[in-house]
Amino acid sequence: MDTVGEFLTRIRNAGVAKHEKVDVPSSKVREGIAGVLEKTGYIRSYKVVRDGKQGIMRLYLSYDQSGAPSFTAIERRSKPGRRYYVPKDKIPSVRSGFGVAILSTSKGIMSGDQAIKENLGGELLCTLY
Repeated sequence: MDTVGEFLTRIRNAGVAKHEKVDVPSSKVREGIAGVLEKTGYIRSYKVVRDGKQGIMRLYLSYDQSGAPSFTAIERRSKPGRRYYVPKDKIPSVRSGFGVAILSTSKGIMSGDQAIKENLGGELLCTLY
């Protein structure tokens, strides 16, 4: 089961349906991706509510002036059946710098720009623009 793919699909569907917020089960990887999305402005904020089990993460989506979601597309790149690793010099520039690539590196989950600054490669989880 692809939990990251499910997470991205829930965000994509909530954006198309123009929901203000979306609730997803929480995990460290999902929290890392949500942190990058918040820093880059694709979501307004997120918070994690801990319960006795896994916990729930609530993401507050951001929209532009016309009411369209702040992202056009979210694409899952590395999948459970085909992992996609990139070295530090092959990190893709998404839409000529207007998008963001999210990587899982040895120092945690970060954007492609941050990974280039820290001279790290890793698993390319997803791209969005």
